[in-house]
Amino acid sequence: MSGPGAAWRLAVGTLTVFPVRPVEVDRAVAGRAMSLAPFVGLLLGLAAAVVLAVAGAVSGSPLLGAVLAVAALAWLTRALHLDGLADLADGFGSGRPADGALEVMKRSDIGPFGVVTIVIALLVQVAALSRDGTAAWAALVTAAATGRLAVTWACRGGVPAARPTGLGALVAGTVRRGAAIGATLATAAVVAVLALAEAAGPSLLDYCRPSGLSNPFDRPHPALVTYSEVTGYTSGPDVRPAGVLHHLAADPYLITVAGLLLAMAAGLGAAALLRRRAVRRLGGVTGDVLGALVETATTVTLLTAVLLM
Repeated sequence: MSGPGAAWRLAVGTLTVFPVRPVEVDRAVAGRAMSLAPFVGLLLGLAAAVVLAVAGAVSGSPLLGAVLAVAALAWLTRALHLDGLADLADGFGSGRPADGALEVMKRSDIGPFGVVTIVIALLVQVAALSRDGTAAWAALVTAAATGRLAVTWACRGGVPAARPTGLGALVAGTVRRGAAIGATLATAAVVAVLALAEAAGPSLLDYCRPSGLSNPFDRPHPALVTYSEVTGYTSGPDVRPAGVLHHLAADPYLITVAGLLLAMAAGLGAAALLRRRAVRRLGGVTGDVLGALVETATTVTLLTAVLLM
């Protein structure tokens, strides 16, 4: 199998627990697969969001819902990204030159730097998702997609592989800049749709709240909110710049989409800094580096979404 089908199979087989592989793999297929990575992330995020909502509804505990959602995401990815984060932390923490650090990263055991880094990342993710009053499900899907989008950018042309073999050698430098930009714009468009779904109706997080709304559908639809309720004005629309800005600042959709897009940008920015550090420190990217980028972007995106929303 070649073409888009092979790329999808490689993307799913590499980034998830599902054992699917294309018949033949070359760098062209690898490049297309890495361009599809954020869309695999969207599917993973949606699956984890369902776990978040159902677990929260059944248990009445946002914290338990958050723990199970993060656990589901780890299971769906075979925890490989977390393993990569731990290995990279151990490599950086070893203080050795590039060759020595790469050797440390190849070991099967996890050192203290790796353990601490994983614990911090998981705690931040759970804390972000369990915070009451946030659009947790939309933030989770956005974070999962952003984490895989970081892989797309890490595989763009000009980014070398740290080793001559392995996953890094297969995918490094295979994604054209235009493809990475296209994947970013497509992901941002999906995030905007998620923001619309969150702003226009009851949030999945409403099902995770032990108190508050007795019925999540009691929340008024933005289209049914009067102009005076949103803007505070009792007369007609205020077309002055200050009035327009006041109205826009009260728009639930714009607030949500701005928060999610800024969180997405923060996640990609953090991953870019880590990727740059890895290239300088190790000479390029490896499979472990790509996994670390996924977890870094995911964690920062979730944290930023909580702070902004």
